[in-house]
Amino acid sequence: MTNIHDIAKKSGYSVSTVSRVLNQKQYVSEDARQQIQAVIDELDYVPNDVARDLSRGKTYNIGVVLPYTKHAYFAQILDGIMSEAYKQGYRILVLLSNYDQEKEQEFLEQLRRKAFDALIFTSHGLPLEEIAKYLKYGQIVCCQNPGSINIPAAYTERFNTYVKAFAWLKSKNYQRIAIMQNRDYHESATSEKTIAAYKAVFQKMPDKNLIVNNVSTYQDGYQAAKHYHQTKANPDFVFCNSDDIATGFRQYHLDHNLPIPDYMGQENQLPSQILNFSTIDHHLNKVGEKAFALATSNESKTIRIESDFINRS
Repeated sequence: MTNIHDIAKKSGYSVSTVSRVLNQKQYVSEDARQQIQAVIDELDYVPNDVARDLSRGKTYNIGVVLPYTKHAYFAQILDGIMSEAYKQGYRILVLLSNYDQEKEQEFLEQLRRKAFDALIFTSHGLPLEEIAKYLKYGQIVCCQNPGSINIPAAYTERFNTYVKAFAWLKSKNYQRIAIMQNRDYHESATSEKTIAAYKAVFQKMPDKNLIVNNVSTYQDGYQAAKHYHQTKANPDFVFCNSDDIATGFRQYHLDHNLPIPDYMGQENQLPSQILNFSTIDHHLNKVGEKAFALATSNESKTIRIESDFINRS
């Protein structure tokens, strides 16, 4: 395999001069640059990226751990990360976990072996304290409030905005409020904050028969609407966990000529803007941008971004 020494020998220039040409550095005459480049082309030499990364101590790879991309929450955070990565010349490796703890452990071990410069956990199955143990091997950023765990984080403040939304529902005298969730509130920080906000406003837990879990897509919203109809749950308001999901919920009723209960979405997506229904904007693109900034700066701090209740009623 051709190496830099072969180029130096054949061109008659020193290894350091060849290296400057390969790395597009200055202080090389145009004549020397052309002669060395001719030898590089003749020998069809391609630099070894792995060796180059080892020599400079960086891979310019950032691993982003997502359970999946089908929910707007993860898609919008990823969009914010990739937008910043493009500007700064980093590569983003999407690492799908499906909340599998063994898979997440594997990603952490790859960080330990320097496969990435940093890892961003948009969500996680492993306990946060276990993830934080790997900070000694490289930068790790999470996208939730880390609480007492000392780990860099960029996240959206949800609880206060959920309280505003539920307080508005209470003021409108809604009695049977259905809630769609990605995961059960015992497993998900987002669901836990949703339930906690409901309890803070109504001074009781929501009716468990009005909670549907494992809802993350338009089709899931459609099926949840079918579930409410078939079980005669009769919600008078439905708190959906994305605008796409809310649109699926709405479409089921339209397809079956049923009256549509009042509803709202989250993430301020195009459907809520076109159909003019209420939503919550968690500014997830900005969360992604800030998470990337933390991943590449090695700062150990927490960045909180306020969310907004958008009342389109």
